[in-house]
Amino acid sequence: MTLKNIYLDQFIKVAERAAYGASKFRGKNDKIAADQAAVDEMRTEINKINIKGRVVIGEGEMDEAPMLFIGENVGTGIGEEIDIAVDPLEGTNFTAKNLPNAISVLAVTRKGDLLSAPDTYMEKIAVGPDLPNNLLDLDNSVEKNIKLLAEAKNTQPHKLTACVLKRSRHEKIIQSLEKLNVKINYIQDGDVTGVISVVDNNSNTDIYLGVGGGPEGVLAAAALDCLGGQMQTRLVLSDDAEVKRAKKLGITDLKRKYNISDMVKDDVIFCATGVTDGDMLKGINLINDNEFEATTFALHKSQKISKIVKNIIKK
Repeated sequence: MTLKNIYLDQFIKVAERAAYGASKFRGKNDKIAADQAAVDEMRTEINKINIKGRVVIGEGEMDEAPMLFIGENVGTGIGEEIDIAVDPLEGTNFTAKNLPNAISVLAVTRKGDLLSAPDTYMEKIAVGPDLPNNLLDLDNSVEKNIKLLAEAKNTQPHKLTACVLKRSRHEKIIQSLEKLNVKINYIQDGDVTGVISVVDNNSNTDIYLGVGGGPEGVLAAAALDCLGGQMQTRLVLSDDAEVKRAKKLGITDLKRKYNISDMVKDDVIFCATGVTDGDMLKGINLINDNEFEATTFALHKSQKISKIVKNIIKK
């Protein structure tokens, strides 16, 4: 079942408002205030839409997040049942320090079509379009995956570029990539945009691999689903509390590997609006005291829509 295309314009507005809220705290070294402002703006705008909406990925659970928590009902309560994944501010540190690549991001499906991932770590491997199905696997070594990818692209490992989140937990991955002379594009934060770089025509990234956030993994999967990329993920649950959290969301096989079709089951809308200038999007541009310009990457799978939208909006 397809989503109404009117939702695309409505959810673009949601992402725009969230990005504007966060932008008011660029460079102010207050990531909590930036995140809260993004949440407040996003919530207000979502609640204008005629849907019976439910947040399946949000700012946390009800007892730890005052707004946009997992399970929260949003929208007017009139219309279709819709599941929503939100990250009102992906890159709180980037915003606080006015660094590139902070975004406000969301994904929308019909009820039951989006994996409700707990706020835990997740292993991820992602590649772009036009490759054999199920080419790579998390249980392969880094060396095997790189060699399979090189063969499928009819190239050599040293001509490939991998995107990796710069964290100490990735030392073994980095060592393997360096042995193969694979070029590495390090990112400091924001693995939604990191994963999406494998399908970005303006990026030279061939593969994303490493461990990042679970909710961010599902959001990135929504974008890749619209653009023909491949992705495989698996939750990383480090203690009993995280296991309990996963089970509470209905996850029974804790070691399951998820492909995109497991995380996004049907039609999906994806929107990401720039907060600060970045590789993919321009940040919020304050035009005058009354208006700002927002730049959004907007996708709608069933309609084959992939576009950059620039709007001038009243504050």
